[in-house]
Amino acid sequence: MEDIEPPELATQLGEQLVAEILQNASVDAVKSLVEAGAPVWYQSGAEGTSPLHAAAYVRSLELVKYLIDKGAVWNAVDFMQNTAGDIALSFNDAEIYTAVRDAGIRTELLLGLLSSRDDSSLDHSTNLILRASDDTAAGSSEDFLSSKLRYTKDESGQDLCFIEVDGEDIGVMMGWEMPIMKETVHSIYDSLPERDNIRVLNVGFGLGIIDRLFQALPTPPALHVIIEPHPDVLRYMKDNDWHQKPGVRVLEGRWQDLVEKEDFLALGGFDVIYTDTFSENYRDLHQFFEHLPDLLSGSNARFSFFHGLGATNPLFYDVYTRISELHLAEIGLDVQWSDVDVRPPKYEERWARSREYFTLPTYRLPLAYLHTLP
Repeated sequence: MEDIEPPELATQLGEQLVAEILQNASVDAVKSLVEAGAPVWYQSGAEGTSPLHAAAYVRSLELVKYLIDKGAVWNAVDFMQNTAGDIALSFNDAEIYTAVRDAGIRTELLLGLLSSRDDSSLDHSTNLILRASDDTAAGSSEDFLSSKLRYTKDESGQDLCFIEVDGEDIGVMMGWEMPIMKETVHSIYDSLPERDNIRVLNVGFGLGIIDRLFQALPTPPALHVIIEPHPDVLRYMKDNDWHQKPGVRVLEGRWQDLVEKEDFLALGGFDVIYTDTFSENYRDLHQFFEHLPDLLSGSNARFSFFHGLGATNPLFYDVYTRISELHLAEIGLDVQWSDVDVRPPKYEERWARSREYFTLPTYRLPLAYLHTLP
């Protein structure tokens, strides 16, 4: 028999593996194919179906667990942008969905741990990238801070803050987020045991939606610190007199360069901390988490953040909801989650010309506080 080159053999075995699973081959037959060299990471040329997708289609929990143990890629998407977890959801198959989701949590936690050790030999290619690998201003903090921002309104009167990347408008912040911000401030304020003379820290101004809401509280904050690094945003803030508002202190720069400085720490603890930054990934947010015990005023203080992590896919969003909760628990913060319906009445009016960065019907709102011992 004519020898087959290794890439061609991998393709042949991969196609066979996907086809056999879809045809309800026995678990033993699938295992034999894998042991013969069929790659569990393979995706079919016709539809991008992986063995894990196929196992979810035939609803075989045993196969799903086996393939995950053998290294199947939990976050692989087919040509319709569906993961194996999405397929399980479509069948209301909670067991398979949970198996795929938990594999994602384990993988991301492990990769996060290894990357924190600065292991340059680590291959991050299978890591879930919240913003797809992007060297533009949308994916790089350095490029973002040197880019030009544009404040405008769309045809429906929605406030917009845009950055242009390769001829495409990308929303830095958009007016449709107002219900999320209102519910966030409402949840924070209602949960505070003491509501007078509160001290607020917000990281990332954007359109200033949440800062306006903080200022509109029945008793405005006694101290309202806003950290903002982008020169165009700072110019917008000055044009709108934010630097002159009573109790407001605008700190110009990146939070990474400010939060450990003595003059910042001298401000004392904050009763409310919120963060919503652009062009930063989950690793940056996780690093911010680690500063919270030194920044919060105590167990009565509250923390929240804009949870747009993986918000174009329900599986990714769920994985990062769980991961952020676990990381906050590591530093002593408990999290309560509430759901905000963000389905738009008219889809076209929400995004104007912007790239879509939140496509799910429900926003998960985090409200965190320092754990108190019984």
